[in-house]
Amino acid sequence: MKMTTITLIGLGVIVLLLIALRPRTARAAMLQEGDAAPPITTQMVVGDRVEPFSLESYRGRKIVLYFYPKDDTPGCTREACAFRDGYAMFERAGIAVFGCSVDSADSHLAFIRKYKLPFALLLDPERKIATAYGAANGIPILGLDRRITYVIGADGRILKVYPNVDPSSHAEQILRDVGSPNPAALQMSPASPSRH
Repeated sequence: MKMTTITLIGLGVIVLLLIALRPRTARAAMLQEGDAAPPITTQMVVGDRVEPFSLESYRGRKIVLYFYPKDDTPGCTREACAFRDGYAMFERAGIAVFGCSVDSADSHLAFIRKYKLPFALLLDPERKIATAYGAANGIPILGLDRRITYVIGADGRILKVYPNVDPSSHAEQILRDVGSPNPAALQMSPASPSRH
């Protein structure tokens, strides 16, 4: 009995050491303002369709590319609903909005339907986009990306970086920073997932 207990404790210590000493995937470096936006070619879920997406096809237009950990979770839902509620203002400012996470096309479709999201969600199953944009490995133990947003200028360069995002007010912050010549005119409704 005593030998079994000692063996189990020894195995537990070995397992903990292996976990603690395992090689970790380094967080990708965030892009900086002025950097060229890495090219993106993937699929996007828009409405009830999956279509090809290429960042190059949006050259000449400002783009909000926001990375979030997971569809239909509380913070990610607040952020998506805030972009949804301000979407008409983004359109008036000539800014395209795209979300990106590790979720599947089916998950994105359900998320878009449930919250009536008017913008596309990009597919990044191999984390190539997240890695290129410094969003990979935000929560390594869960395999989720970190929450970060980039505004890409019409020239294809990073115009603004938001590494610390408040999901509820983030969309309004972007509009104030780069989208509206008259910030006082912004009247966004509170982003509440329960309203829709």
